[in-house]
Amino acid sequence: MRRRVGIAEESAQAGILSADELRRMDGYWRACNYLCAGMLYLQKNPLLRKPLKAEHIKNRLLGHWGSDPGQSFTWVHLNRLIRKYDLDVIFLSGPGHGAPATLSNCYLEGVYSEVYPDKSEDEDGMQKFFKQFSFPGGIGSHCTPETPGSIHEGGELGYSLSHGFGAAFDNPDLIVTVMVGDGEAETGPLATSWHANKFLNAARDGAVLPVLHLNGYKIANPTVLARITPEELDLLFRGYGWTPYVVEGDEPEAMHKKMAETMERCVLEIREIQAKARKKDASKVERPRWPMIVLRTPKGWTGPKEVDGHKVEGFWRAHQIPILDPKTNPKHLKQLEQWMKSYKPEELFDARGRLVEELREMAPKGTRRITANPHANGGLLRRPLEMPDFRDYAVEVKEPGQVEVSSTFVLGGFLRDVMRKNMTSFRVFGPDETASNRLQTIYEASEKTWLAQIRPEDADGSEIAPDGRVMEMLSEHTLEGWLEGYLLTGRHGFLSSYEAFVHIIDSMFNQHAKWLEKSKLELRWRSPISSLNLLITSLVWRQDHNGFTHQDPGFLDVVTNKSPEVTRIYLPPDANCLLSVANHCLQSLNYVNVIVADKAPHLQYLDMDAAVKHCTKGIGIWDFASNDAGDEPDVVMACAGDIPTAEALAATAILREHCPDLKIRFVNVVDLFRMMPESEHPHGLSEREFDSLFTLDRPVIFNFHAYPSLIHKFTYRRKNHGNIHVRGYKEMGNINTPLELAIVNQIDRFNLAIDVIDRVPKLQATAAHLKEWLKDQIIESVNYAHEHGIDKMEITEWKWPL
Repeated sequence: MRRRVGIAEESAQAGILSADELRRMDGYWRACNYLCAGMLYLQKNPLLRKPLKAEHIKNRLLGHWGSDPGQSFTWVHLNRLIRKYDLDVIFLSGPGHGAPATLSNCYLEGVYSEVYPDKSEDEDGMQKFFKQFSFPGGIGSHCTPETPGSIHEGGELGYSLSHGFGAAFDNPDLIVTVMVGDGEAETGPLATSWHANKFLNAARDGAVLPVLHLNGYKIANPTVLARITPEELDLLFRGYGWTPYVVEGDEPEAMHKKMAETMERCVLEIREIQAKARKKDASKVERPRWPMIVLRTPKGWTGPKEVDGHKVEGFWRAHQIPILDPKTNPKHLKQLEQWMKSYKPEELFDARGRLVEELREMAPKGTRRITANPHANGGLLRRPLEMPDFRDYAVEVKEPGQVEVSSTFVLGGFLRDVMRKNMTSFRVFGPDETASNRLQTIYEASEKTWLAQIRPEDADGSEIAPDGRVMEMLSEHTLEGWLEGYLLTGRHGFLSSYEAFVHIIDSMFNQHAKWLEKSKLELRWRSPISSLNLLITSLVWRQDHNGFTHQDPGFLDVVTNKSPEVTRIYLPPDANCLLSVANHCLQSLNYVNVIVADKAPHLQYLDMDAAVKHCTKGIGIWDFASNDAGDEPDVVMACAGDIPTAEALAATAILREHCPDLKIRFVNVVDLFRMMPESEHPHGLSEREFDSLFTLDRPVIFNFHAYPSLIHKFTYRRKNHGNIHVRGYKEMGNINTPLELAIVNQIDRFNLAIDVIDRVPKLQATAAHLKEWLKDQIIESVNYAHEHGIDKMEITEWKWPL
């Protein structure tokens, strides 16, 4: 075994490359760069063993070259340190369209051929490997789920660093190297995620080693961080709390020596930080200054210097395809051949087309290969949560609609004990609003993670500590990135957000849902990961002081546009239903589960047994509110969402009191996708089931939490769609009382009762006096709110009549 030496001794030896090691590292890097260029251009003649001809070139040249050499350069130096120190490392590629670097290394490590045997390590396999890139029926130019070793696609810029920290939390032996593109560094999410170093506990977490790749240009413009002075750049990152080390240049031999010394120094600093922290209790750990690398290289390094007199290497023209038309321009074809041959492929690959043995030895072995690391296929490491019995947290419901509690407060007790049972594999995330969302009971299991300065007064209610497990930061982007990285590396989590501002992560949700869909449906080698569980609270209907800006339930529309294979939406009407739904979601795999539940106190309707049955079905008739048993209903009163349910029940009570002969069927929806046809969603109702609940020809008044058009989108093919009348949010609101806001959007009890009167023929004449009374109630309620600032007592203290 290799003798373990002290960190000081290791530091003295750091970065010393023998001439032979330098030669082989450069050879491995040249092989990476050759493969990157081959992916961009070649569909035949992969090793250029024949003169390059037009028919060897792809008909469409799609992909990006500019960041690939710098990424592969970093990778080669990681390989050296993995072998030297037996490190556990994954690599996240942040630069947009930066997949060729990851793919080339995956292929040279042998992992790609293991996962995809037809892409074998020979000339024929290399030809297929090249052709598939950015080619119909092949793979994209990002680090898509098809890419072994990837947990970060990079299709949308800004999330690499937050994903990296999510991967490092509770992974004490893992080093996550994140290649941050300097274009990506201009995004808001990336700029904020530098602050994640205030949330990483060296005693129990792994490390994140950012490598900021300053190659100077985006697609057609210089990058901001590459054009400020070195002094400003250094101050910027020191201000973020990092210790930046700069590796700068373009001459390969000198750069290899600088990078070897610098990267090894960073790794040894990480080991030293962790060694010191792990001698202490995790609650006593102070925030260190973690190292980072600023790698300044030319854009498109080692590529063509110029094309037709225009600067390419070191300029934005190297960003995508450096030589644009080699298939139709003989001069450019020749230049492409000269460029690719400059890597000397005949020295790099043997007669079969396999990387020569002395270079193969440069890669780590087994699961120490970066693209074979099991953390990048997190389902391999995932272990089920140890769950408390959710029934133990049940709200006692003796009669429906008599007791008020905060459903999310009840949920907080359940989540607290989930955390207690899973203290190294479960975290809760929220943007400074865990307590605001009534989940504060979680703090009994763990405080909030905080490694920045702590003042004495923080002991009075701040619940912050270095070893906390509740992750709070006022950046939904960073939280979502942390959670995704945590899940993708095999752990479990739960995120809550204010409804109006969950839109901040619309596109992040989109990216994650697409990743799950591709992984679940097409990539059997990717093991299932824990679902992303998202609680939406502080809802549109309870924005008494925040007003119009905080009223937007449209995230549900975004979710319904994604694949039905990976999306689920639940609107539990009370606390026991919320517990049942949360228990199910926390144990599920490969979904995005969206749960909508308000944080304010609300009436409770179902005991736990009834709640479990109701949530299992996802939709059902509430007998206590219906009076049509054995008869055909005159009207179906349907609802989805806790507040719309309460108003629909109140409307039903009014109608049953004043129109005793009216037959009402009350239907509540928990699982929103039950409204879709079974041919469109796995949870969809069959035609017979739908028609049985909603009839073939009777009016349906549907009171919905979000925008009404969503229910019409789901039901437009149903037989009775013409009779379905949906009430929901209509972009009407201000500083309203709860009832006033419901009234202006017409989801209130009075308007719903009027809707029934207008649509049941026998009531249109007989209930005229009731309709006038309902109109009067609307006017009185609005006037009362404007005079007193609250709703009338008979509204706020309303209970379901026994």
